Order: sequence, then structure tokens, then C-alpha cells
Amino acid sequence: MSDGDGDSGLDAAAAALLVGGMACFGSATPVSQVVGRSFPVWLGSGLRMAIAALVLVPGALATLRQQGSGPVQVLREADRRDRMLLAGIAVIGTFGFSALMLLGMREAPGAVGAVVMATTPAVTAMGAVAFLGEHLGARRIVAVALALAGVVLVNAAAETVEGSGDRLLLGSGLVFGAVVCEATYSLMGKRLTSDLAPVVIAAAAAVIATIVFLPLALWDAWTFRWSAPTGGQWAAVAWWGAGTMGLGSWLWFRGMARVRAGTASAFMGVMPVSALVLSYLLLGEAFQWIHVAGMVLVLAGLVAVVRSGAQVH
Repeated sequence: MSDGDGDSGLDAAAAALLVGGMACFGSATPVSQVVGRSFPVWLGSGLRMAIAALVLVPGALATLRQQGSGPVQVLREADRRDRMLLAGIAVIGTFGFSALMLLGMREAPGAVGAVVMATTPAVTAMGAVAFLGEHLGARRIVAVALALAGVVLVNAAAETVEGSGDRLLLGSGLVFGAVVCEATYSLMGKRLTSDLAPVVIAAAAAVIATIVFLPLALWDAWTFRWSAPTGGQWAAVAWWGAGTMGLGSWLWFRGMARVRAGTASAFMGVMPVSALVLSYLLLGEAFQWIHVAGMVLVLAGLVAVVRSGAQVH
């Protein structure tokens, strides 16, 4: 969506949609830790994609009907570039993100994962410079420096964090890999939005990722003891698919349709705050000021990204 799309004003309904969408996205960090400790990586990720597809596909089909089109027609009319981008979004942005997030959150506390995930806007802004030819600018350099400083800060205090040491660094590295995948999703999606509605892109990515996960998920499912997870753990995997990706995408795209992209990007700050707060509430992690300090640095980087005019979605 370009800055010229949507209404330039911000009403209460649009703000609520944007906040709700980012709060759902932020909940993925602590919830993925619950899923990662309850389900094998490929099975948990595959279930997430299948559930997300079930939530997103009806909305995508309704959008295509309003446009007088259908999924078969869209695929037939798509050029080679669009097909490659869609495949990249599914494999890197969705498949890679889910797997790396689960693996990373097995090693890192939720609060640390929240700070690392908060670097997404800065990483996306740098990707836009590298791959979309956007101008670097002093503010983007400051944004990246602040984001990296926040991550270094919480990892440098490893001795005060549960699960510290090499495992913490490994977990942070894997979560940062998920951030790179998420940034790739955003940048490839930005190229595709000129041809496809965002909800159609998200639904197609979920369906393709489900197909990619299927063989690995079936391998995990063969030896998985299905009676082992508790009701809360099943609820976590259901929310990871239906809530963080399904409902979150629906709320975010609905909100973005009502405002300019630059306005919407400012609401990305809700995501890491949601992740941090829910890590304390859902995972029972102890509050530490070092987490808040790291988050402040990363959010300061987000402000620099927004002020630079970067459009990160």
C-alpha cells in the first residue's frame, strides 16, 4: 500500500484495528515458546500454517469475488516474477520464520525474544535500502544502531537472565534469523501488493507453506504422543495459527485500508510491547529493568524509521 492509499486521517476504529493487529502479532513470541516446548518443530509449525490457512482463505476468496476474480484466474494471470515472489514469501517469510521462531524460543526467554523481534522495522528498513534501492539516510543508520544496541544490551546481561550463556545467544541468533525472514516477507509482499490484495498474499503464503511443511509434519506426527499436550498447550498452537497470523493479519490489513502506510507503520511499536508484557504474563518470567532498557532502545530505533519515511509492513 502506498502512502496515497486509504484515508490520511486516523479515527478511533482504525487505531483500534491497528493496535489489535500488532498486539496479535506480538503475542507470537511468548506463544511460540509454549508451542516449541510442547510440539516437535515441524509438527507445531505445520499446524500453525494449516490453522492460519483455514482462517485466511475465506477472507481471501471473498476479496477475490469482490474483484470479480478467483484463485485459479489469479495464478493463471500472474507473471513469473509474481509467482517467484509468492513462493519466496511462503518458503522464506512463512516456513523459515515459523521454524526459526520455534527453535529460537526454545532457547531464549520470552522477554529477550521480544526485544530481538522488535528489531524487525529496522531490519526491514535496511532491506529496503539493499533490495528496493531506497535511500539510506542518517536516521535509518541511527535506527539500526539503536536496534542492535538494544539486542546487545539484553544479551550482555546474560548472567541475570534465565537460560543465559551460550543457549541464550543461540536462541537470540535463531530469533534474529526469524526477524530476517519476516523482513523478507514484508519486502517481497511490498512488491506484490501492486498486483494482489495483502490478505490474498497472506492466505496464499499460508497455503503454500502448509504444503511445504506437510511431509516434515507427517514425519513428526508419526511418533508424536497426541495425548501429551495439555488443553492450554493445544490452545497455544491454535492461537499461534488463528490469532497471531490469521486474526492479526485480518485486523492489520483492515486498519491499513483506512490510513496512510506511514501512519500505520508507527503502530508497529505495539508489537514488541505486547510481546514483552505477554512474556511476563503468560510465561511467568520475572520483570527485569534490563528488558525495558533494551526495548526502549529498539523502540527509539522504530521512531527513527518512521520519521525517515520508511514504509515497513
